[in-house]
Amino acid sequence: MALPELIEFTPSPESVLATVTVPGSKSITNRALILAALGRGNTRLDGALWSEDTQVMVACLQKLGFRVVATPDPREPCNRSIIIQGAGGIIPQSSSPSAPVDLFVGNAGTAARFLAAFVCLGKGPYRLHGVPRMHQRPQSSLFRALRDLGYHIETSAGHDRLPATIHGHGPRQGRCQVSIVESSQFASALMLCAQAGGWEIEVVGENAEESPYVAMTSELIKQFRSKSASPDGERSIQIEPDASSGSYFWAAHFIRCPAEVAPAEWKIRCEPVLDWPASGWQIDASFPRYWPLPAEISREGELADSIMSAMMLAPFARSAVRFTHLSRLRVQESERVSAVRTELSKCGATVLEEGDSLTIHPGHLHGAEIETYDDHRIAMCFSILGLKVPGIKIKNPACVKKTFPNFFQKLAAPAPRGLGVKICNAHTGALLSDEQLFAS
Repeated sequence: MALPELIEFTPSPESVLATVTVPGSKSITNRALILAALGRGNTRLDGALWSEDTQVMVACLQKLGFRVVATPDPREPCNRSIIIQGAGGIIPQSSSPSAPVDLFVGNAGTAARFLAAFVCLGKGPYRLHGVPRMHQRPQSSLFRALRDLGYHIETSAGHDRLPATIHGHGPRQGRCQVSIVESSQFASALMLCAQAGGWEIEVVGENAEESPYVAMTSELIKQFRSKSASPDGERSIQIEPDASSGSYFWAAHFIRCPAEVAPAEWKIRCEPVLDWPASGWQIDASFPRYWPLPAEISREGELADSIMSAMMLAPFARSAVRFTHLSRLRVQESERVSAVRTELSKCGATVLEEGDSLTIHPGHLHGAEIETYDDHRIAMCFSILGLKVPGIKIKNPACVKKTFPNFFQKLAAPAPRGLGVKICNAHTGALLSDEQLFAS
């Protein structure tokens, strides 16, 4: 049974003592899938996220001729143990000029960017395409860098976006420069394939040296290089939980506690997310430190996607909070700056948009029907708001399948494995069962 098109929450006056599991990191999973395919022999990824974005990547790798086997993870239903048989930098499935290998990437930015560089190592043309929103998202800096390395890329009407046909020529020694002003995924795509391709990469742009996701890519590459195979010839990599996904459960606790309660006191009472990441790879792992909210939070070096979770807390803060450096939020799954401003304003919040910043003032909120723009993070953020504010209704809640298919099941499950939230069909008022809450 599918999630209904419109759901509604019954706010709970208190937080419950719960520690939930959240699925594996999407960013680490999709990077690890590429590195495993580039390696030799079998690599097992434990705790890997199994959602729309990672399933898209797995399907594309299988279409490229890689053997990929996923088995359930007993600890977390939306994780898998995935075994990939690497081909040592070779792409098994080549193509002919008249029949390019067709790769559908959905709205997965990591798949679109990482595969664009990856297929250059193959032979023949590969056509990458996705949903209409993915065709609007930037690709030009990456395509420019790949052309500088000698690869031929065709796009329609002169727009360097998807759909695109990329002509693989195999490894080619060369140098290129890539800007991460629009997305750090451009640099990560090139870095993942650099050793196999013989490429030298210079990363430029705002915060080029300190971009957390570029650093994540670098650290994961080091881990793969240092990880030796077991006696049976298999290498094992553990994927840590997704901090961006975990931020919703920290926010769920904070949104129902007094602003003066410090995170340290909450940890004594309850750690909301099991195995909270401690590697330092995920910038959003620092989310618990941002309560009570400071006067200003930047998406540049402080929080990444979890800054949107912090925005849901801002109407309950002691004073106005300014969220800055939000330009990248405009070119993701939706135009997130405009979306947050529009939907929070519907709920009665005072939100001021200036350039690439949002200032959110404290105030009394009321219920509203939230448009999610087919964006998983909009759906999950405003769902957390619904735990505090009566009358919050979420349209198209199934869009959370992109990264967190069992998100609503986690909210509704009884403590300690969930928050015990009542979620109903907004049209009928019927309480939704566990089976109905899964986004498929």
